[in-house]
Amino acid sequence: MRIRRDRLRHTILYEALLLALLIPLCSSVLHESASKIGALGIFLSLLAMTWNYVYNLGFDKTLRSLGRPLYPRGFRLRALHAVLFEGSLLFVSIPAMMWWLHLSLWQAVVMNLTFLLLVPVYTLGYNWLYDLFFPPMLLPKKPA
Repeated sequence: MRIRRDRLRHTILYEALLLALLIPLCSSVLHESASKIGALGIFLSLLAMTWNYVYNLGFDKTLRSLGRPLYPRGFRLRALHAVLFEGSLLFVSIPAMMWWLHLSLWQAVVMNLTFLLLVPVYTLGYNWLYDLFFPPMLLPKKPA
């Protein structure tokens, strides 16, 4: 499993790059100020970073308990990982977007569905590249 410092770097880089891509795009599409989109993005980012740490730790522990190797991870496992992570964020992001941007439920759902299509692709690519640039620093196995 990855060490705590590596998980923190992974999470911060993930969110910073995602915000850098999404704030200008959403600001342009929604005709809202970058600061308004940025504030919502930072809230959702902090939420996602916290959940990312917990989710990835749980995902790795689940793989270990099932007797599956942590690395390498194939395409199917990476895709499942990304879809489950993003899907779980819907329960908070929809109400937050409705409130902050004064969207209807339908508008917030459509916006989230758009993110659900785009962000897992980003997540898949990001995690794949992260593993290439930052190979896992594995913790030693505990003696039996």
